[in-house]
Amino acid sequence: MAIRYSKFLPPVTFISDLIILNIALQCAHTLVFKYYSSEIQSVNFILLVNLVWVSISTLTKNYIIYRPLILKENLNRFLSSLLYHLLTVLGVIYFFKLYEVSRWEMFFTYSFFFFLIILQRSSIFFILDYIRKKGFNRRHVLIIGDEVIAKRLMHSFDKHPEYGYYFTDFISEDMIRELPDRILMDKLRNKNPDEIFVCYKYLQPSLLQKLVDFGDQNAIKIKLVSDLVLNNNYASIVNYENLPVIHLSSNPGLSFKVIFFKRSFDVLFSLMVMITGLPIFVLLILITRLTSKGPAFYKQTRIGKNHKPFTIYKFRSMYVNAEAAGPQLSSDSDPRITGWGKILRRSRLDELPQFWNVLKGEMSVVGPRPERQYFIEQLIEKSPNYKKLLRIKPGLTSIGQVNYGYAENIDQMHSRTRYDLIYLNNINFNSDIGIILKTIRVMVQLKGK
Repeated sequence: MAIRYSKFLPPVTFISDLIILNIALQCAHTLVFKYYSSEIQSVNFILLVNLVWVSISTLTKNYIIYRPLILKENLNRFLSSLLYHLLTVLGVIYFFKLYEVSRWEMFFTYSFFFFLIILQRSSIFFILDYIRKKGFNRRHVLIIGDEVIAKRLMHSFDKHPEYGYYFTDFISEDMIRELPDRILMDKLRNKNPDEIFVCYKYLQPSLLQKLVDFGDQNAIKIKLVSDLVLNNNYASIVNYENLPVIHLSSNPGLSFKVIFFKRSFDVLFSLMVMITGLPIFVLLILITRLTSKGPAFYKQTRIGKNHKPFTIYKFRSMYVNAEAAGPQLSSDSDPRITGWGKILRRSRLDELPQFWNVLKGEMSVVGPRPERQYFIEQLIEKSPNYKKLLRIKPGLTSIGQVNYGYAENIDQMHSRTRYDLIYLNNINFNSDIGIILKTIRVMVQLKGK
């Protein structure tokens, strides 16, 4: 008898999510009650948050953990649910005028909830990975169709036991052609599989429909495996009426969810820095004006998303008219840099005015550094893949900037581009936070190059 997929995992995850939500609520309430206010009536808020979460979670099914185990995808689905939850709660609060709910309590609740869910999901994925490698929690799969594709699929299952798939049998295309449909279906049923992988090159539509109907009638998942082999490419399925089309790309496009969260983070983080850091901005303006002749700010045209030019702002670190002879890259011993400018560049404080560019939507906090058209043309000749970086917003800081620093020539710019291309294929909240933390460390240690 096949070892069935655990029916307890989804309800256990659902209940544990609800428990974690209430732990976050209690922690937030205690923290706010202790440090911010002593008159908060949050019973209605707690009830509202729980009811809305049960509804949202049931609709989005964020508690279901799919195979193969990909933590990032699971957390992305959870973030979508969290966003829907927040918007619904805010809508109810506004509609029913529940203004006694503390903003601080809401902020800490959602912060604690997401942090605890990251720990919980990571633990679940670690446990599932471990027990599946030990041979438990497996799904029995049957493979039919082309032998070459089937062997490739079986090799993938052997290589990744954490998928939790156990191969039971293989039925070749020749056997399928020889067997009458009724006998074939009986043979499939007798194998009692959880899933059937159909490895196809040429598959009759009538047989495919019979397999789909068979799967629906017997609660068996039917999955199609194409003969395509993708290295570092990405694929998505687009349905044109009854025709499934595979869309291939060398890098995945950003989903609306990623764009929304990234933009929301950019705005909130920029506002926080510009408001809390206002005294520092004023001090830097005064020092820049007093240490050398010229304005405190420096403006320059850079190329942004989709080749659109924009004006970038910096604290001036060079003497006025430093580029009278044309575009030039700077170096550590560049005589055009002022004494105070060297400190600004090493601490990266000269980049702070770019938070205004972020607020305007021309830049992001994290992304590939924007360049001038003069250097972009040379970069594209040396590295055609640089064009990919122009599909997203440039950033105030980047993985290339953190790991490589300012480039002194085209070859160094080319080397830095490699880091940014890696980032392009791995854009997510965790990587952005990691780059920001590394940037802060560079600033504190004065290791900006």
